[in-house]
Amino acid sequence: MGQVEFELACATLKQLKGPVSDQEKLVVYSFYKQATKGDCDIPAPPDTDVKAKAKWEAWNEKKGMTKLDAMRIYVTKVEELKKKENGQGGQRVKQ
Repeated sequence: MGQVEFELACATLKQLKGPVSDQEKLVVYSFYKQATKGDCDIPAPPDTDVKAKAKWEAWNEKKGMTKLDAMRIYVTKVEELKKKENGQGGQRVKQ
C-alpha cells in the first residue's frame, strides 16, 4: 500500500456520483488531511463556523496517526463508498 493506491483512491472519490452523507464526507476528509498534512496544526475555528469547526474536529481527532496509516484507512473508506454506490455495501444480515 503506498502513494499510488492513495492517489487512485483520491481520483475514485472525485468520480463517485452517489449520495455521500455529511458524516462520511467528514471521515474521508479527516483521513485525507492526516495522510497529506499530518497532525492538525491550525487553530480551531470559531464555534460559529459550524462546517469549519466540524472539519477541524474530525481532522484533529486523528492526531498522532501516521500518514501511512491514514492513507490505508482513506483507501479503505473510499472503497467502501464505491461499493455502497454500486449497491454492494451497507446491508446487514439479520441473525
